[in-house]
Amino acid sequence: MHGFSYNKGVLHCEEVELNALVAQHGTPLYVYSGGTIVDHFQRLDAALGGVEHEVAYAVKANSNLSVLRLLAKHGAGFDIVSGGELFRVLKAGGDPAHCTFAGVGKTREEIVYALKQGIYSFNVESEEELRYLNEVAGEMCLRAPVAVRVNPNVDAKTHKYISTGKSENKFGVDFEVIPDLYDRAARELPNILLRGLQMHIGSQLTSVAPFIEAVEKVAPLARELKQRHGIVFWSIGGGIGIVYQNSLESGAAEWWQTHTADDLPLTIERYGKELVPRLKDLGLKILLEPGRLIVGNAGVLVTRCLYEKKGKAKTFKIVDAGMNDLIRPALYEGHHAIVPLAQPASGERVVVDVVGPICESGDFFCQDRALPDFHPGECVALMSAGAYGFAMASNYNSRPLPAEVLVEGGSATLVRKRQTLEDLIAGEL
Repeated sequence: MHGFSYNKGVLHCEEVELNALVAQHGTPLYVYSGGTIVDHFQRLDAALGGVEHEVAYAVKANSNLSVLRLLAKHGAGFDIVSGGELFRVLKAGGDPAHCTFAGVGKTREEIVYALKQGIYSFNVESEEELRYLNEVAGEMCLRAPVAVRVNPNVDAKTHKYISTGKSENKFGVDFEVIPDLYDRAARELPNILLRGLQMHIGSQLTSVAPFIEAVEKVAPLARELKQRHGIVFWSIGGGIGIVYQNSLESGAAEWWQTHTADDLPLTIERYGKELVPRLKDLGLKILLEPGRLIVGNAGVLVTRCLYEKKGKAKTFKIVDAGMNDLIRPALYEGHHAIVPLAQPASGERVVVDVVGPICESGDFFCQDRALPDFHPGECVALMSAGAYGFAMASNYNSRPLPAEVLVEGGSATLVRKRQTLEDLIAGEL
């Protein structure tokens, strides 16, 4: 589900025309559908209704304060990976007691900050980190609540840059050493509170099979740790993928027709149906850490065509957004549907590269793709840009960051101002 559709020939976000937002705020422009964010969160929450659980939104996917506030208002917990993300959650009205702190390189300053705020748990990535947490907590006369991240060595069959659950990845502790590590922590680390167990096998998974494999492999370990050390929760991570092949995109109907029910991307409902029966008898609170699933299809990046450049080998549509605004195509070879704001009058297509103004050959949004034709001055929307879009944006080439708008029904709110040139050098001496 996403909140973008053509109405009377014009692309809307919920009830708001994107052209009207462009006229008011310019381009490049991120636009988010609040209704989509809430719908995805509530559906996932309902899908896990058979077990005690909490949906802890992965802040790294999209950390805009208004997005976080919207999720906090609807009861979300938060999965954070830095002190800065914790700060954002608190500013947005989130409860630190419903925050879990992940990441392989937590600093002393971040640990102290998180302990002072009273977070629910640290997701620990190594024995060295566990011992350091014990040291810092001891200096503060506190106990640090932890869940060690187990590496189940399950192949998520996703892009190599977002695979996290195999033994060669930097994340987690080898499955075989977890019982001894918990035993040693209980004996030797008085300022550690063994509160849970955590795992995460990767991102953008479109099959339920790796999730099932990981849960079935780790469930006996979780049960053993509950019996021996009294852990109270098991975080099974996030990683549920989204459909980047958008229903508004040219060729979408043919794509769906060539995919059977068995190889279509994983749905929220099927995920819950398959995993809840495997979790409900453990007697543990289940934490889930989705990011992309909640916000990915809820956002678009609107960009204006500047020039058309025709050469012997290629036709380029040069737009005003660049890889600094949306890096996924350059970094992950990520696919984003590209649709015009004005609904095409015919099914005619042109084969083009859509590229940005950055001085890099990797600055493209698509290559050799058949798209409805659009011309200089006209705008297109890069779909499914709500996750890892603005969150990974930069000032490369000294380009100001774009504005962000949140739409809820017929209301559109500017939730981040466009950077100015003066903003670019703020803080420099």
